[in-house]
Amino acid sequence: MKFFIDTANLSQIKEAQAMGILDGVTTNPSLMAKEGIKGEANILKHYVDICGLVTGDVSAEVLSTDFDGIVREGEALAKLHKQIVVKVPMIKEGVKAIKYFSNKGIKTNCTLVFSAGQALLAAKAGATYVSPFIGRLDDVSTDGFILIEDIRTIYDTYGYKTQILAASIRHPMHIVNCAKLGADVATCPLSAIMALLNHPLTDTGLAKFLEDAKK
Repeated sequence: MKFFIDTANLSQIKEAQAMGILDGVTTNPSLMAKEGIKGEANILKHYVDICGLVTGDVSAEVLSTDFDGIVREGEALAKLHKQIVVKVPMIKEGVKAIKYFSNKGIKTNCTLVFSAGQALLAAKAGATYVSPFIGRLDDVSTDGFILIEDIRTIYDTYGYKTQILAASIRHPMHIVNCAKLGADVATCPLSAIMALLNHPLTDTGLAKFLEDAKK
């Protein structure tokens, strides 16, 4: 499973990269604003700065919801750096744009996916990634893991190459369960990734080893 970090914070990206477990980054205008990055020029520069820190794909989101606008923004983003993946919403115009980008060799990430049917449409249009939002499904008392399982079954049955990018990950068990179900990628905050390190028996075992070493 690939690990993407969902942030615009360069320090967190560097920390994940230093651990040797980072495969890419997803970000969006909201995360940019959280870091105090405002204005189109600054946002575009920040995308390039992120690409300079990692070797994998970096998802950059369009703001338009009409076909022409999505295409215009997406082509501009793709020109920024070879690692840029254009993040497109799961709407009719978005699916049309994904097909357009796919024909042009531009990578795409279909975001805001909440059903297997949506994931099927994205794959048929040629999306590089599809992003089912696990945490947001949890918020409305729906099992997001069933969605991951259904998408995996459909993609494997028909040989779709679209990668399942599990998004809206809130905690380490989200990551583990998505890995068990065959998600290709998990994108999450650094805190969720770091929480995978933790286990009380590791802590007590290490303390015992160190205590014995002193003796």
